[in-house]
Amino acid sequence: MAEKHTIRDSKGAEHTVIVQRDRRLSKSARWQREQDGTILLRVPYRIPKWQIEPLLTDVAKSLDRQARQHRRSPRTDDDLQERAQYINQTCFHGEIQWTAIRWVSNMDRRLGSCTNGGTTDGHIRISERIREWPQYVIDYVIAHELAHRAHSNHSEAFWSFLQQAYPQTERARGFIQGHRYALGESTDEEQD
Repeated sequence: MAEKHTIRDSKGAEHTVIVQRDRRLSKSARWQREQDGTILLRVPYRIPKWQIEPLLTDVAKSLDRQARQHRRSPRTDDDLQERAQYINQTCFHGEIQWTAIRWVSNMDRRLGSCTNGGTTDGHIRISERIREWPQYVIDYVIAHELAHRAHSNHSEAFWSFLQQAYPQTERARGFIQGHRYALGESTDEEQD
């Protein structure tokens, strides 16, 4: 049972939002832009109707925030690839190999991910949420995901390898933990 709504961003542009109740969601809503330009907003199945309107307002605010970030952020997938190559050369002596690295918009909690094995082996994804963070923190997230090509878990060997390769590891981790704390999120390191 999907409901169709129209929202306006701060520039007055209209956006069609399809609200879909999802039994898999229990507390929070999720939204994504579909290929046809509509926005799919998935909400918990039992959410009261009166809570839909504030969620639509939140989506409109998020669209405005994305537009602002897009206008001021010159960082592209190509820039990310160049930065990863630089970090690989300077921190890992060019020894790390990967297939692709790109910005993604569908990471709500993680900052990055790296696939080892399977059809997407060597694919690294970095959350768009960090595009405007300080460069040393972005570099840390890239280095962290590159290090997963050598150590797929968060073992002592992984942390030792990463800290030796990227000297600002602890500083960047402190920034990330402080940011998460300020947002009231978990500071659990396993959510990279």
